[in-house]
Amino acid sequence: MKLSCPRPRLLRGAPFAVAAVVVLAGCAGVDGLDAGEPAPSVSVQPRPEPLWPAWSGTSAKAPGADTATHQPPPEPLDGLPDVGKEGIGGLDVRAVLRADPRMRALADRPTIERPGRAGLRPVMLKDLTGDGKPELLVAADTESGHSVLSVYRALGGRVYPILFASGKRVSIETIGPDLLLRSSCAGGGEQAVRFHWDGVRMSTVSDTKNYGRTAGQDRTRSPAPAPSRGSEPGA
Repeated sequence: MKLSCPRPRLLRGAPFAVAAVVVLAGCAGVDGLDAGEPAPSVSVQPRPEPLWPAWSGTSAKAPGADTATHQPPPEPLDGLPDVGKEGIGGLDVRAVLRADPRMRALADRPTIERPGRAGLRPVMLKDLTGDGKPELLVAADTESGHSVLSVYRALGGRVYPILFASGKRVSIETIGPDLLLRSSCAGGGEQAVRFHWDGVRMSTVSDTKNYGRTAGQDRTRSPAPAPSRGSEPGA
């Protein structure tokens, strides 16, 4: 499925609202801190960290995703053994892909270490839900130049798909517990879509476009989260 740049689609449930917090600095004296006054603590903001660095900056179009409003919670994948105490990382990744109808056709692709070839990127384990247990992230590149990302969570010994997204050679990063998919829009500029765990699945919390630069420039800045527009129909 080819997806256009203006609006990606994602398999999600109810929209996830994000509250914007504005921190205002108080007035300070001309001499700075008073004598003996401790310096205020500095909150370090998370910076984008590419999951597959070799693929960063190579995007050509916006990341696509399957979206739907009022979707039921994800169903566990059938045909997999129970997740043991070693966690989801102890499972056979290709068996997980074969159990997922959307990824089954890619399950037997070879592992690739760099862009420009078709196959599965190295598997990543990242805690995206905040429960202290990592999720399984699998990305695949196809001969047509499209990339596919699936994220799986282990819960109660079962494996649940919590995100499926696809697009044209997308680059994927983390910002704290969030995922950021960056790409170049067809008309120029860069689009960045940010996903956050909403308690059920990874939901879109921001979808920003910047036509002042192209993909690959100024990647240290992250888009401000915005409420998901889950009420809009998917493209």
